[in-house]
Amino acid sequence: MASVSLDSVSKSYGTHSVIEDVDLRIRDGEFIVFVGPSGCGKSTLLRIVAGLVSPTKGAVSIGGDDVTDVPASKRGVAFVFQSYALYPHMSVARNIGFALETLGLARTAINDKVLAVARMLKVDHLLDRRPRELSGGQRQRVAIGRALVRQPEIFLFDEPLSNLDSDLRMEMRMEIAKLHDELKTTMIYVTHDQSEAMTLADRIVVLNHGRIEQVGTPQTLYHAPDNRFVASFIGSPRMNFLSVSMQDAASGKKIAGPGGLSIDAGFLGSDATAATIGVRPEALTIAADGTGRISGVLERVEDLGHEHFAYCRITEEVVWVIRVNIPPAKEMIGLRIGLKFADEAVFVFDAADRRIAQKRATASNVRAVEQ
Repeated sequence: MASVSLDSVSKSYGTHSVIEDVDLRIRDGEFIVFVGPSGCGKSTLLRIVAGLVSPTKGAVSIGGDDVTDVPASKRGVAFVFQSYALYPHMSVARNIGFALETLGLARTAINDKVLAVARMLKVDHLLDRRPRELSGGQRQRVAIGRALVRQPEIFLFDEPLSNLDSDLRMEMRMEIAKLHDELKTTMIYVTHDQSEAMTLADRIVVLNHGRIEQVGTPQTLYHAPDNRFVASFIGSPRMNFLSVSMQDAASGKKIAGPGGLSIDAGFLGSDATAATIGVRPEALTIAADGTGRISGVLERVEDLGHEHFAYCRITEEVVWVIRVNIPPAKEMIGLRIGLKFADEAVFVFDAADRRIAQKRATASNVRAVEQ
């Protein structure tokens, strides 16, 4: 079994805390992605699992065994680095098989294993080349092959695609997903790219300032984020936010805000006090006649071919993004427009940025997601 457990794991360098009291359970065969902004501690946490960094406190277990003080070479893990870390003077074949050489395996056994892995990764025609003769995508395949040939219990990936262009990133993302489907091996993957996280992960671990903000499936994090940070980090373009206030009208509680915003807040409960609302760009539609639940000035339209992003200034500091299939006419730029959205599209956050309610027509589905 290659399950992983982190119990109250912390890491500090002097007075600077990088990881703070992380508790996490990773199931055998699961594809877990650590995601978060630069400096959030995701790579440090991966290195703690690998044994390359020792925790200041806490325990690390693999397959039920405490490996906190076990060296990296004896943990049964393979690490794929961002920088490939290939030996420049060695051929592709030797780069892939070098770990087996150090174990003293027979040459024929090494050749058979290297060839099998190279065929799986489609680099078998490159075995005689040096790393300098390879493209970025080919180098990354070789780095993965070097890890794969050891038949580890756990694969660890530290932003392996960040050096590739967009087309190669997509291709290699598919290759890694396919590799996991074939091997059924536990994989832990670090990225700052939430698109990679959403497309690869069984579950995502969202990190911020060394702490776990939320752990869940991609659908859970998208539809039921615990707080504003998760809501803003998951989704592209990011969720639109607006500071609001509560008003007690004769007909009941109202969420009020700039741009003429007014939302029935009865679903919040009598004691709830909203501080911020959020609406995703794809949940908004443009009303050219200025009607809608909120209004603002159309400032810019971006054409991406298959979709368009419109930017609407709600206040001096707040601009909302709207994802649309059909762009508004250029003549509308500079004019006031209305934005429409359903109650079910509104996320509500309290003064501490915790999600306190979301009125959804499919409430039963959300409850299932949150479980």
